[in-house]
Amino acid sequence: MGTMLALVLAGVLSASAAKDSARPAGFGRPIPLLTAQGPDGELAGWKSFHETPGTKTGEVWTLGTDGILVCKGKPRGYIYTEKEYGDFVIRFEWRYPEGAPKSNGGVLVRTTGENAIWPKCLELQLNMGQAGDFVGIRGYAFTGPEDRLTVNPDTPFGTIRVLKRTADAERPVGEWNEYEAIVDGDTATIKVNGKEVNRATGCERAPGKIVLTSEGQEIHFRNVRIYPKREAAGKAEGKKS
Repeated sequence: MGTMLALVLAGVLSASAAKDSARPAGFGRPIPLLTAQGPDGELAGWKSFHETPGTKTGEVWTLGTDGILVCKGKPRGYIYTEKEYGDFVIRFEWRYPEGAPKSNGGVLVRTTGENAIWPKCLELQLNMGQAGDFVGIRGYAFTGPEDRLTVNPDTPFGTIRVLKRTADAERPVGEWNEYEAIVDGDTATIKVNGKEVNRATGCERAPGKIVLTSEGQEIHFRNVRIYPKREAAGKAEGKKS
């Protein structure tokens, strides 16, 4: 998309870094994950998978000069990081489009196995009215309080586990929401707009890709950044963190 877009996005990222100055204890420097989109529509540091063969990344995902990543929602599929992450904090903002009666989406972490609709992972649910739920897909294992945990072994996506959130912290349609997930060892914690709404334990610990999904409805993302666990971050940064 050229030098101008890269410069504008650099300014957006710098402003985001200044806003996001509180590094989580025990984790490294923030790594921005949405940095550039090439003229071919490919996003730097990401690959894509689509339910409809031949679909190009840029036909579904568009990164604007304002740093907002718009997912059209169709066809279903996702973008996934080229790198794998195990223990980390991920922070991002998302919103449902103004006036949308429904919007679906999710961020998948510790994603492993073959590309599919949907791969094995721990999903940070973003469906409207469900943001803050945990979903384990294709047998991804975790546990939590029995009164909020359901396990369905017979689905098209293998065994599905759902740990419902403890509170609704979503903002109205059209407004930006802030999301933080701490994925550390066998424990994962979700905060929505600064409020802790879920915690899962006994999580499978295998590192995996970070995934943003396209699930049929439009959804927007911005300021997506990850803080690797400090030991891993130290190696990546030459132990400067």
